[in-house]
Amino acid sequence: MVKSRIPAPRRSLLLGASALLGTSALLVACGAQSSPSAAGDAAHRPAVPSASTGTTGAAGGTSSVAARPTPGEGEEATAAPVRTPEPSASSTAPASPYASPTPSAPRTTAVPSPPAGSTAAPAQPSAHAPATGVLRHTASGGRTVALTFDDGPGPATGPVLDLLAQYGAKATFCEIGDNAKARPAAVQRILAEGHRLCDHTVDHPQPMHTRSHEQQVAEIGDAKSMIEAAAGNNPAITWWRAPGGDFTAENERIGADLGMKSLGWTVDPRDWSRPGVQAIVSNVQQNLRPGGVVLMHDGGGDRSQTVAALKQLLPWLVAQGYSFDFPQS
Repeated sequence: MVKSRIPAPRRSLLLGASALLGTSALLVACGAQSSPSAAGDAAHRPAVPSASTGTTGAAGGTSSVAARPTPGEGEEATAAPVRTPEPSASSTAPASPYASPTPSAPRTTAVPSPPAGSTAAPAQPSAHAPATGVLRHTASGGRTVALTFDDGPGPATGPVLDLLAQYGAKATFCEIGDNAKARPAAVQRILAEGHRLCDHTVDHPQPMHTRSHEQQVAEIGDAKSMIEAAAGNNPAITWWRAPGGDFTAENERIGADLGMKSLGWTVDPRDWSRPGVQAIVSNVQQNLRPGGVVLMHDGGGDRSQTVAALKQLLPWLVAQGYSFDFPQS
């Protein structure tokens, strides 16, 4: 039998194909078995980078693709942090321009901590530090009372003066500069009848402490000049009173530089709010103590309740053995 011979070119191709098939089979057989060295390499591989970092490729490059969780796995969303609103820097405004302030914590300014190793500079006092020298007592003490009237002169000033004269009572009038300028005759009558004057700013700004230093100087200093001009004869103005009692170390110093002391009070019947004549009377009768300073108003609105209350309070004070005095000076 004559065997057919495969041409040389085709024989080479067949031999090459057989070699390739044998190599593939050998690789498959080897890969089917686990290798201890492969497991050890896996144990020393670096941890998978987090989503916020890059991944290092085989060539040592860094990929910028962030890792994302597989849908359905680790999908627990991280909620955005909830921000609690910071408290407002400003406190609740008084219900009226004539409201007495409620006592509050001293206003302070936060001072940042100095860097490590540095020498801290001495803390500067806050411009809104509370005043420390506000007067709240009569000059003589004992069973005396100082009546004070704010926000005038106004239409009620005349009737108030009439009642004071009837009982021989003396009082202190804390006047608005603009009102003194508009009613100089009332200012002059106050002095002529033996009463005293107090500076209550030009136009009763509230809250006083929020004004700039220059504005507070103008409010206090200009009012003093206006009251003096209305009164004539260079009257003594011993005190000043902050609107709403908003005294601070800053405006207390301003008043002192102008030759005036800060005048507060101990009894506030809130007559500015017109609570009723009997409410005004009862408030004074229940809260007055010997040497006290009573706050009332002869300006700033309808003061008919104040006048009516004064008609009852003056004889009551006399019956209780009180004498009328001026505040400390």
